[in-house]
This record gives sequence, structure tokens and C-alpha cells, in this order.
Amino acid sequence: MLRLEHLDLRRGPDVLIRDANLSLHNGWKIGLTGRNGCGKSSLLNLFNGRLEADRGEFNRPADWHIATMDQEVPALTCSALDYVLDGHVSLRQHQQTLAEAEAREDGDAIARAHAALDNINAWSMPARAATVLAGLGFADAVQGNPVGSFSGGWRMRLNLARVLLADADLLLLDEPTNHLDLDAVLWLEDWLRQFPGTLVLISHDRNFLDAVVGHILHIEQQALTHYTGNYSDFERLRAEHLARQDSEFRKQEAQAEHLKKFIARFKAKASKAKQAQSRVKALEKLELIAPAHADDGFQFNFPVPDKLPDPMLDLEQVQCGYPAADAPTVILRDVTLNIRPESRIGLLGPNGAGKSTLIKTLAGQLQPLAGRYTIGPDLVIGYFHQQQVDALPADGTPITLMQAAQPRWEESKVRSELGRFGFQGDDVFAPVARFSGGEKSRLALALLVQSRPALLLLDEPANHLDLDMREALTLALQAFEGAVILVSHDRHLLETTVDELVLVAEGGVRAFDGDLDDYARWLRERQKAARQSSAPEAEAPKQDARAKRQEAAQRRTALRPLQQAVTKQERALEQCQQQLDALEQSLTDESLYQPERKPELTDLLARQGRLRQQHNDMEATLLEAMEALEEAEQALDV
Repeated sequence: MLRLEHLDLRRGPDVLIRDANLSLHNGWKIGLTGRNGCGKSSLLNLFNGRLEADRGEFNRPADWHIATMDQEVPALTCSALDYVLDGHVSLRQHQQTLAEAEAREDGDAIARAHAALDNINAWSMPARAATVLAGLGFADAVQGNPVGSFSGGWRMRLNLARVLLADADLLLLDEPTNHLDLDAVLWLEDWLRQFPGTLVLISHDRNFLDAVVGHILHIEQQALTHYTGNYSDFERLRAEHLARQDSEFRKQEAQAEHLKKFIARFKAKASKAKQAQSRVKALEKLELIAPAHADDGFQFNFPVPDKLPDPMLDLEQVQCGYPAADAPTVILRDVTLNIRPESRIGLLGPNGAGKSTLIKTLAGQLQPLAGRYTIGPDLVIGYFHQQQVDALPADGTPITLMQAAQPRWEESKVRSELGRFGFQGDDVFAPVARFSGGEKSRLALALLVQSRPALLLLDEPANHLDLDMREALTLALQAFEGAVILVSHDRHLLETTVDELVLVAEGGVRAFDGDLDDYARWLRERQKAARQSSAPEAEAPKQDARAKRQEAAQRRTALRPLQQAVTKQERALEQCQQQLDALEQSLTDESLYQPERKPELTDLLARQGRLRQQHNDMEATLLEAMEALEEAEQALDV
């Protein structure tokens, strides 16, 4: 078990957790909640040994194997499958022992190594790893690709797969669903429910917490409180506790006011002096309960659109995909959609099916390859996507970015608008490079609303947002007077903001008749059918070699333009980085900062700013090119 006794945890001078006393038992699945910055990640680091308590005791079994997700995955040359298998420490250790024994030709050691491998079912590990990768969205055809060939979000999925296969006694997960889509989230829920060890999970997805955990640890006002039950149970129990606390506070506040009046009235009278003095002591001893209030969370709204054309978008028999000089790559065919001001659509579909391609087409970033595409007059579209968040200029600040969006506003109005999105005081002057993912998302939303969009196209807008921010986004979307098309793995957000589900799958787009539970069943049946259909194929005779070569050639031809785009952008980004490195090396010259060289320094700093912006733009373009290639690969694998 994990035991905390009179434990204090600090971050610099700030106390995050004070005097925590807690026992967490083996096999518990625990959700860790609290506002951003309250100490959730620091507590995880305490559990995995990266931090030590500032006071008190923390104990865990010495022989426990702990698995936790790293924040970054380097561009390794090993395959995705091998990278995931590397996470199983015992497997790799026993394999190394066997290799050394075979090199020595030590028969006894070889036998012991084989026995150790048998004990952990080592021969089934590659199949287990492949199953985990498939559950997280990796098609069989890409599991042998090098880690470095995947984009950042897909590398984080690899990191998660590696942790899940690690055979841990204690599994520590910090926002594991951030880079997943809905089908992968549903698979992960099933996997974690069957996990036999102890799980501590940070997540801002209430449905995910409800499905997985049976205990909640909540950090608030430096206190660590344990609740039994899932997240919905915690919300109800905490609301009841706050109501009782508020009632007690009001009673004690009234009692204190009564004592103060008695003291003020009688303290000068000799006959009542003793009684008044006793009231003073009583008032001093009275422990006033802090007012029970939930801090005002992040709140905002979408402004009323200037115009609501009807229809907004009309697509008839449209083909969506990526153009090329020889042969375009078609991802979706015969798309027919009619978007009106009252449309509230949630897009569902397996990973790689083309949801992002469809949204890009609706946003005008991809031109239809065929069919009729009609846009309403004066339609203003607000498009939110993760690459947009990541592409915010690193050296930009909230105030400069908002001033660029609203050049006619005075600074006081700019700061007031930023305040609506949680940027207060000196925060408005902080560079974007220092912001968390949640802060960047808030800033991107703040900039998005300035155009007063009539149609919102939102591709995973809840990524990196905490529970308070997600609730604010939910309320803002519910009150929005325009149309919404939403892709999200947050089922609570989908359930509360859309009234129509559309399925993107198997190269097409159609209305989905059912709810999210029906969609989960549809996914399971689809996966089951895929497994059943692949079994006989394994036993079937091998295809003719010539047919295989033709199929491979057709695949290469279809993917070549997208691969060339990725390669071209990678080279351009590398050249830009080299220029930036050379310039920054020049800036280390101390003589450059002498007064007579000020013009040269100013020129170099200006070039540095331009290169950094160019580098950020190139990174965003590269991410989009890699995403297009991945979607095309997935579509060809279906």
C-alpha cells in the first residue's frame, strides 16, 4: 500500500499539500483531481520517487515496479513494436540473460533463462504489444515503422502503449487521453478496468474517470482529501460537504456577531465587565469556518454572430482528400451535408477515417476534389484545431496577439477581454513559450471569438483543458447562437453540446442512428469482425508475388506526393534550424553588446525573431503534412 503520514509537499516556496495522512490500498484505481497548479503532477512525482516529501513520511513497497509516462519520446530508429516491448523490463532483462548464456554456451544458464521467460509468458508478448498498439490506433502495417517516423501525438500514444505493457504494480498516468480519439479512449477504459495493479490517474475527462476509478483524491487549499466512489460520486459528496460547511459558517458568523455586539455594549460597565471579558475569550477561541465556496472558474462566451446565412454550407457528392499532380489521394467519397444555423453535429469515426480531413474541407483549408461545395454569403467560420494551438508564436504574448486581432481597441479593453479568458495582471505580458497546454488553448479560444464566427468547427478543443475550463466551454457552446461541428474524445462535451451524430468511416460520411453507447458497441463489433476476417486470411495461400508487387506499387504511387511534402518540409525545417543555431551562436559574442555595435545587435535580434516565427510556421506545416500522410496511410489500410 501507499501511506502518507503528516506529509508536506512544496514547489519552491509554495506549499502544495500540507499535513496529508492517507493510506491507498493495493489494487485501488484512484483519480487525482484539483485545479491546475494545485500539485497533482508533483504528487505523482512523489509516488514515482522523482520528488521527496518536505516533511513527514511517504512509504511504498520496495519491490513494486512503477510505470509512468515520459513527457517526450525521442525520434528513435527502433520499430514501434520494439519500443513498446522495451517497456517490459523483465522481458528485456531475461532476453539479455538468455543471449549472454547462449554466447557462453552455458546450458544450465540457458535453461534457467528459458524458464524465467516462460514464467512471464514471454512468447506471447509481441502479440500482446501488437494488441495494445492496435487498441491505441496503430494499424498492423505501421507497427514496424521506426519511432522517429511518427508525429509528436503518435509518439505519445507509443509512450502510453509502452507503459501499459510494462507489467507494473503501480501505474501512474497523467492525462493519458490527451492525444487519443474516442475509439482509443473507449479501448483504454476497458484495458484499465482489467488492470490488476494499483492505478493513480490524472484526467480531466469526467466520463473516463467515472468508467475507470473507484476512489478520488482531491487537492484543494493545500488539503488532500479522499473520497470513495467515481467522479460523479465525488461531485455529489463534495457538494453536500460544501453545503454543510456553508451552513456551519453562517451559524458561527452569526454567533460571532452576537458576541461582538455584547462586548461592544457591556465592556464599559463594571457589572458586566467579567461577562464581557469571557465573551472576548470565547470570540478569540471561536474557530471560524472558511466560507464554503467553489472558486469562480474560467468563464467566457461566444459573441452573437453578425450574420447567420441559411444554409451555411451545402455539400453534395463531394470528394475530400489531398490533391496531387498525377493522382489525388481521396479519403472520403460522396459526402453530402447541409449545415444550417441550428446544426449541432458531433463527428464520430475510427482513428484515421478522415474526421480531420472533413473538417479541413469544411473550413476551406482543403479544396474538394469533386462534387458541389456551396458556402453561404458572408459566412464567418471559427476553426479550432490542435496544430493551431501549437503554432502560437513562442515569443508572442497575450496582449500583443489580442492587439493584433483587435487593433482599434485601447489597452484597457484588450486587457479586459483577456481577463475573461483567465489572463490577469502580468500574465498578459508573459511569452507563449512559458504557457501550459491549457493556457495556450485558452489563448487560442480568446483569439478565435474575436471574428464573431457563425459556424464553429472544433477539432478536439478540450485537449489540455482542466475540468473547470471544460465546463466553461460546455456552457459557452450551449449558449452559442450559431452552428457547431465538433470532434472530441470528451463524451460529456459531446453529450451536452450536440444533438446529431455523424459517422465518418469506410471512406464515407453518414448519419449515425444511436448515442455514444451505441457507438461504443459499434466499434467493438467492428473490431471483432476485423479479427474474425483476418483469421482465415492468415491460413489462406499467399498471394501471387506479381499481384503483391502491383499492390505495393499502387500504394507507393498514391502516397508519394504526401511523402514528398513531408520530406520537403523536414528539410526546410532543418535548414531553418541550422540558420537559427548559427545566428544564436553569433549572439554569444560578448563584444556584440558594446554601444558601437548596437545597430548590428538590433539587426541580429530582428533576424532571430523572424527566424523563430518562420521555424514555428514550418513546424505547424510539417505537423499538418504528417497528419495528412497518416490519414492517407490509414485509409489505404482499411
